[in-house]
Amino acid sequence: MSMIGEYLRVTAAELDRAIRDPDWALDLVEKVQDAEEETEPAPTEARHFSTYKTWDMLRFLLARAEFPVNVIHGEEPFAEDEDWGYGPPRYLRPDRVRLAAEALRGTGYSQFTSGVDPAELTRAEVYPLGWSDPGSLEWGRPWYDGLTQFFEAAATADDAMLVWLD
Repeated sequence: MSMIGEYLRVTAAELDRAIRDPDWALDLVEKVQDAEEETEPAPTEARHFSTYKTWDMLRFLLARAEFPVNVIHGEEPFAEDEDWGYGPPRYLRPDRVRLAAEALRGTGYSQFTSGVDPAELTRAEVYPLGWSDPGSLEWGRPWYDGLTQFFEAAATADDAMLVWLD
């Protein structure tokens, strides 16, 4: 089984409801995932986004760069008694989504990987391992680019974000 980083863009009203009613939020997640699985919208148009298995690699790179927002795990817990795969979901309020989008936009993937030796990821036991392969750091570029586009679209719409590992 794989661990996958997951995101759902929600309006402020949907965030308020999700916090009050986590079961409703999980139903919304499943509904949006099912709908978008068929249409496969671009990250700028999607409500759901996945960083696939790159979530931990991205976490490592962002933490190393002292990124100002925890875009990998979210920042505020809700549904603490719920398990959406690998623990409870968290969220980012619209102001944190805007800050994250600005920081992602201002920092290219090459800047995050500059000076990183893949052996560092191996030593840190970054999921999913296998960092000794040549070009392994490039594996995360498409997901980072998609995450950047996804956050920019959410920030433009003044959306919040639900975040979880599945």
